[in-house]
Amino acid sequence: MTAENVYVELNSIFTDIFDEDITLFPETTAKDIDGWDSLEHINIIHAVEKRFKMKFKMGEISTMKCVGEMVEIILARTAL
Repeated sequence: MTAENVYVELNSIFTDIFDEDITLFPETTAKDIDGWDSLEHINIIHAVEKRFKMKFKMGEISTMKCVGEMVEIILARTAL
């Protein structure tokens, strides 16, 4: 799996959750998307874990600062 594939999947997940077309970039944060609050963050994490069949560690969830960091974790987990 490539980073490009992950971004395509994440764009789909975010579009479904926020009900609008969303294009993510490595530097995208919650501040960049209207409605991305703590509840939606949980929904995002759940949807990403389900789509990629992996689990984030609690420490990863609490320290993720941007979408690029999420992509790096997904690539590391799915490479195993």
